[in-house]
Amino acid sequence: MVLLITIANISYACIISYSLYYLFASFQSPLPWADCFSWWGADETCSRTSKDPFCNFTLDDGYFEIVNTTWLQMYNETCPNGSEISFPHQGPGEQYWDKAVLHRTSSLDETGEIVWYLALCLLLVWLMVGAAVLKGIKSSGKAVHSTVMIPYVVLTILLIRGVTLEGASEGIDFYIGSQSDFSKLADAEVWKDAATQIFYSVSVGWGSLITLSSYNKFHNNCYQDTIVVCVVNCATSVFAGFVIFSTLGHMAHVQNKPVSEVAQSGLALAFIAYPEALVQLPWATLWSILFFFMLITLGLDTLFASFGTVMTSLLDQFPEFLRSKRLYLTAGVCLLFYFLGLVCVTQAGIYWFHLMDYFCTGWILITVGLLELLGLSWVYGR
Repeated sequence: MVLLITIANISYACIISYSLYYLFASFQSPLPWADCFSWWGADETCSRTSKDPFCNFTLDDGYFEIVNTTWLQMYNETCPNGSEISFPHQGPGEQYWDKAVLHRTSSLDETGEIVWYLALCLLLVWLMVGAAVLKGIKSSGKAVHSTVMIPYVVLTILLIRGVTLEGASEGIDFYIGSQSDFSKLADAEVWKDAATQIFYSVSVGWGSLITLSSYNKFHNNCYQDTIVVCVVNCATSVFAGFVIFSTLGHMAHVQNKPVSEVAQSGLALAFIAYPEALVQLPWATLWSILFFFMLITLGLDTLFASFGTVMTSLLDQFPEFLRSKRLYLTAGVCLLFYFLGLVCVTQAGIYWFHLMDYFCTGWILITVGLLELLGLSWVYGR
């Protein structure tokens, strides 16, 4: 459990470092991912709109000619199967993510160099975490109290703006409506992803809940707390879904595409799809700053609790030796996690992130949760 949350801390801090970089990049107009600007390395494959495929068309005299779709429509012709020639295409948001932010290499084998500005953002993340947990639950509790409501405020602002956009209803209909593909409920992978999301957001199997509950009063109503945490967590996820898909619906409407073609998941949703959607809005800089500030506060709240789990485990295991040296222990663990996380801010860092994310979430997290349940039931239930 502690090993899993240690790896999760390292990878999660990298996500916050990406968010910090995007927050700093948002303080300019136009936003850098609004178009294919040469100053951040956009190449000829970058375009705001996808390029129409060409066709290797056979003329009446037997010769071949490369023609575009306009020519085919003009002469009322169709391209034979297998004769289409497609050109590689990346939107500015996707290419900015790959080239300007990550400097992504082609594979995990090509580590490349450390991306210095991401390394600085990662250092800033661990400085904030170290300062927040320096004095234990008292300091981290104050930090969480001051940041926990910020995501809800920003989500509400983004929702009000999102639902007033043209095409928002299309996104919401895709999210939970007639366009939703309910047949995927029969797919075990979907249920695994849903369980992983719940385990991750509620911190089941990580040890964070056990750590935080250990600071409760002896007669605290844990049953009531459990119900409140589960209900608020699920309600927040559903609420955030409306925020995201209302804006993606507007993006699909502007680009004249189905919502399914602009909707993405994981890091691509946070750092490609949604930033591209924000570009379509008036005052895009303001909305981008609010969005990434929300991601940072949300991520830091999670990291405060999960890092506190590691610290509490060490202090409880070696109380006589470590409790008097809490300052040095906090600084040492933060420094260690920072150096371990540098692999995620290399040019191949995104591959390492996905590797850690795949093996530390999913079935292994569900398995750890079930083993904890069986262990508690067997030991304390007898």
